[in-house]
Amino acid sequence: MTTSSTRPAFDSKAGAESSPLSANTYEQTLGCVHCGLCLPACPTYKTTGSEADSPRGRIYLVRALAEGRVQDSGIVRHHLDRCLDCRACETACPSGVHYGAILESTRAALEAKQPAAGLRVRVAKLLLRHVVAHQARLRFSFALLRLAESLGLRRLARAIGLLPKAVDDIAPRVPGASARAPLPTGWHKPRGQSRGKVGLFTGCVMEPIFGHMNRATLRLLLANDFEVFVPSAQKCCGALLVHAGLPEDAQRLARANTTAFAECEVVVNNSAGCGCAMREYGELLGDEAGRTFAEKCRDISEFLADRGLSATPARCEVKVAYDDPCHLCHGQKVRQQPRDLLAKVPGLKFTQHARPEDCCGSAGIYNLLQPDLAADIGRRKAESLCAANPDLVATGNPGCMMQIAAHLKAAGSKARVVHPVELLLPEDRP
Repeated sequence: MTTSSTRPAFDSKAGAESSPLSANTYEQTLGCVHCGLCLPACPTYKTTGSEADSPRGRIYLVRALAEGRVQDSGIVRHHLDRCLDCRACETACPSGVHYGAILESTRAALEAKQPAAGLRVRVAKLLLRHVVAHQARLRFSFALLRLAESLGLRRLARAIGLLPKAVDDIAPRVPGASARAPLPTGWHKPRGQSRGKVGLFTGCVMEPIFGHMNRATLRLLLANDFEVFVPSAQKCCGALLVHAGLPEDAQRLARANTTAFAECEVVVNNSAGCGCAMREYGELLGDEAGRTFAEKCRDISEFLADRGLSATPARCEVKVAYDDPCHLCHGQKVRQQPRDLLAKVPGLKFTQHARPEDCCGSAGIYNLLQPDLAADIGRRKAESLCAANPDLVATGNPGCMMQIAAHLKAAGSKARVVHPVELLLPEDRP
C-alpha cells in the first residue's frame, strides 16, 4: 500500500502527458486501501477477471496518472469507460471511498483534455447534448422513430445490418402518439382531503418510452391524496451527461430543474438513475441551490413508504421477484421500502432471487457503448431471475427494465418486467 511518506507528491503538471485531475480527486483516491472487498461486488471484474477492470484497479490507475507514473491517459480511459458506475463497490467499501465521484470527475477531466474518439462515442455525445437534453427535440425524434417503425424501416435496418441485433433486442417498440403524450403540466388535485403537496419529475426517456409509468405514478400519488405539481420548465436530470464526462451540460439542466421545482417541498421521481443524479446536485452545482434541491428529492417508493398508503392496491395474484436498481440501492440507499410497499398488494407473493443487487448491465447507455460486457452481465442477471421463476419482475428504473426484459426473453422466460408503481394502483380510485 502506498503511504504518505513514500508516494510521490501530487503535481497536476507532472510529466509531458500530465494528469488534468484536480487535487481533490487525487485526495479522494488516497482513501482506497486496496483491501479487495470491492472485487466480488464489481460486475466487470467478475466478467473479465482483470484487476484493471476492478474499482481498486481503476483507482490505482487514476492515482498513477495523477502522480505521473502513467503517462498515457488512454490506458486509464479505456478501463474507466468499461465501468458501469453502478456504485456496488461503495456499498462494499469499508473505508467509505466515494468511487462514483472519482470516476465521474476523472472522466470529465479526461474528456476536457482530449474528447473521446470513435464514431459510436461521438454519435452518443451528439445525441446526449443536442437531443436527449432538449425535450422538444426528443419528442420529435421519437415521432420520427415511430413513423420509421410503422413503415417497416426498423426491420429493414436490422436485416441489412444498420441496426445491431443487440440494440434492436433491448430497445422497445416506440408507443403511439397518445402513449407518448407528456403529462399535463400544472397542479393536479386529488379527490379526497389533501395529505400534502409534491412535485413530480417526469424525466426525458421516461416520457416517450415509458409514459404509462409516468401516468401510473401520477394516478398513484393522487389516489393516495397528494396534490401533484408537474412543472412545464423541468428538464432532463443530466445523469447521462455526467456519466459521459460532460458535467457543464448537465449543470445547465440541473440549474433549470432547481428553478422549476423551487416552490416544491418534495420532488418525487420514478427513475432510480434520475433520482440518484438529482440527489447529487449539491456536488454537481457546488452551491446552496443544488444542495437544497438534492435534499428534497425522493424516489416514489421511498416517499410512499414514509408517508404510508391511504388507498389499498388492487388485488394481484402473481409471483413477483423484486430487483434492486443499482442507483436506488447503492446510490440512494433505498432497499427495503419498495419491498414493504409491494407486500401491501393483496394476493402478491414474493419470490427471492440470488443476486437482486447485482448490476443488470444497462447503466444508462452502457449497453450500447459496451455491448459485449453488458450482454455478459445481463445474462447473469437473467439466470438468477429465471431460477426464481417469477410471473413478474419489478424494478424501478427504465434502463434496467429494458435490459432485464431483453435478457429474460433471450433466456426463454415468460416473466414480464414492470415498475412497482404499476402494482400499487388501487382499483376504485383514479
